[in-house]
Amino acid sequence: MFDGQVGDKRHLRSMMTRQKLLEAAKEIFLEEGYQASVISQMIKRANIGYGTAYVHFKGKEDLLIVLMENVMEQFYEIAETSFFPKSKDEARQIINNQAKAFLIMAEAERNMLQVFEQAIGMSAVISEKWKAIRLKFTQRISKDIDYAQQKGLARAELNHELVAKGWFFTNEMYLWEIVRNEHQSSVEEIAQTITSVYVEGLYV
Repeated sequence: MFDGQVGDKRHLRSMMTRQKLLEAAKEIFLEEGYQASVISQMIKRANIGYGTAYVHFKGKEDLLIVLMENVMEQFYEIAETSFFPKSKDEARQIINNQAKAFLIMAEAERNMLQVFEQAIGMSAVISEKWKAIRLKFTQRISKDIDYAQQKGLARAELNHELVAKGWFFTNEMYLWEIVRNEHQSSVEEIAQTITSVYVEGLYV
C-alpha cells in the first residue's frame, strides 16, 4: 500500500514537472519564435533541474511536438464531428460548420500556429510530424466521404482518399493564410465558398 502511494506521488510529481516545462516552452516559443528559442531558457523559466528536464524531453523539437499535438487535437475534434447526413443539404450544413469552426480555430490559435509554421520549415522532425497530423485528418475525412458514397449521396466513381486530400489541403491553405493574416475575406465567406465548391463537386 505504502509503495503504491509513493509511486503515485512520484508519478504525479513527474506529470507536474512535465506540464511546467511545456508551459514554459510555450511562453518562450511565443516570445522568441522557434528559431531563437533554446531549451535552456525553457528549463530556467520552468525552474527545474537540467537532469530532470532531460528525462522528459531531449530538446526543443520534442517540446514543440507535444504542443503541436495539443493544439491540433482541438482541430481534430472538429473533424470528428458526427457525420451521418441523410441528404446533400444536411451534408452541406455539417461540412460548412466544420470548415467554419476549423478556420475560427486557426484565428484563435494564430500565435502558436505561427511558431509551428516556422518549425515545419526548419526542422525535418517537425515537418514529418505535420505530415502525420495531415494524414490523420485526411483519413478521417476519407471515412466521411466513403459513408456518403455508400449512402448514394456522393459520386461513387471518385476516389475518396484523393478527394479527402484535396479537401484538407484547401482548408489547410486557408488556415495558413489566416495564420499569416493574408486572408482578404471573412472566415464565414471562405467556409461557405469552399464548402459550396466541394459539395457541388462531390455530392449528387
